[in-house]
Order: sequence, then structure tokens, then C-alpha cells
Amino acid sequence: MRFVRLGCFALLAVFSVAVQAKMVHRTVEWTQDGTRFKSVLVYDDASSAKRPGLVMVPNWYGVNDAAVQKADMIAGKDYVILLTDMYGENVRPQPGNADQAKAATKPLYADRTLMRKRINEALAQLKAQAGTAPVDLARLAAIGFCFGGTAVLDLARSGADVAAVVSFHGGLTTDDPALAKNIKARVLAMNGADDKGTMPDADKFMDEMRGSPAEWQFVVIGHAVHCFTEVGENAPGCKYDAGAAARSYRLMHDWLGAAFSGTP
Repeated sequence: MRFVRLGCFALLAVFSVAVQAKMVHRTVEWTQDGTRFKSVLVYDDASSAKRPGLVMVPNWYGVNDAAVQKADMIAGKDYVILLTDMYGENVRPQPGNADQAKAATKPLYADRTLMRKRINEALAQLKAQAGTAPVDLARLAAIGFCFGGTAVLDLARSGADVAAVVSFHGGLTTDDPALAKNIKARVLAMNGADDKGTMPDADKFMDEMRGSPAEWQFVVIGHAVHCFTEVGENAPGCKYDAGAAARSYRLMHDWLGAAFSGTP
């Protein structure tokens, strides 16, 4: 009976830890060039073990509830994610309002130097969280979706010291193809074969990457259009695809794992 009681106590202890563990959502704020930014640090506090840190730039609607849910799903027990505000705390496009989102991204597409400056500051802010969150500073990367994919590709072009960047249905253009020579990260870009917004730039993107010293891969996902990871999108040219999303996430995890471990 004593062993049974001990076993019950052990199970209760495990259950208690599981109940207490939760996804942390912590606001991270900074000011750059007079603009105040408000991002969200996301991680599972079930363990204090150090894990890779990811800068995550969401689609052009920016930091919102849907983006936080996606960050939760990706972070799991594997990563600490800084869900990054690229616009400033006073610019919050309403989900579904493409005009507002387009207006928010326009200054950054028009000034890619500014985009690179902001995404590099986000990386610096992620590093700064290592004192209070379980971020492994030896394993850093960035991921982005749609507009966010463009942003993390520009992070790589800036020569940032990260292990990898992963772009999901992101814009592939650049203001300066010669910047590719600065890339240190392993670059993975995944775009839908039927994405009429990004695929016309695919050949120029691959030519750009051929000029890079870094390892890179461009994956074309058959039958997928833009937004294939964006749950709830169902327009002809911007549509969630569960199969394409699942495949792209598997590729992401494999790509990041190899980059962090230094394996081919």
C-alpha cells in the first residue's frame, strides 16, 4: 500500500507541474528613431532549459491574436519566439482590411534600408531577453510569413549573424541583389507554385541566391497559392492549404535543426 501511495503522489506531482506550465506571452517594447514598438515574447515555461530563439515576423496584418496563436503553435516546447512588431505600436491593421495592411507595409517596401534596420533591432531585442527567458544565444534564427518573409530575407541580406532564415510565401524581391554576398544564414524560401504575387520574381531571387556564399534552398509547393499557412484565408489567390502548411512546417523544423547543429 505504501508503494501505491508513493506512486499516486508522484503522479499528482507530475500532473501539478503540467497544469502549472503555460505559454508565456510577454510584451517587449523598444523605441527606434522616435517610434515605439510593441512585440510579444512567446515560449512554454514548462521547462527552464535553453532553446533556440526565433524572430518571427507575421503577415502584413502584423501583431494580433491570430499571429500570437501561430507563434504559440510554432514555439511549442522547441523555441522562444519574439513575435515582431515592424510598424510601431500605433499601427495595427484590422484583420481582413487589406487597404490598412498595404498602407502599413508601404513605407518599408519603399525603404528597404529601414526594413533591414527594424528587423535587426528586433533581433537585438530577442538577444536581450536571454537574461529572463530561456533563449540559447548560440542558436538564433528568423521566420516570416508573407510580408514577414520579405523582412526575414532582408535580415539575411543585411549579414545578420543568425543560423537560418525561413520565409513562408514571402515576397522575394530586393532593392540590391549585391547584398546577397553578405548572407551568413542558411536561407530557406517556400512559395506556392500558383502564387501569382511572388512566383514571377522566383528566377531573379534564385539568381540573387547564386551570388550568395550561404547554403540556400527554394522550395516550390505544388498547387498552393499565396497565404498557404494562414488559417482562415479562403480567397482564390490567398488561401489556406492544410497539407502545404504541414509540409512547410516540417521543412522549417528540419532546416532549423540542421542549421543549429551545423549539419548539411
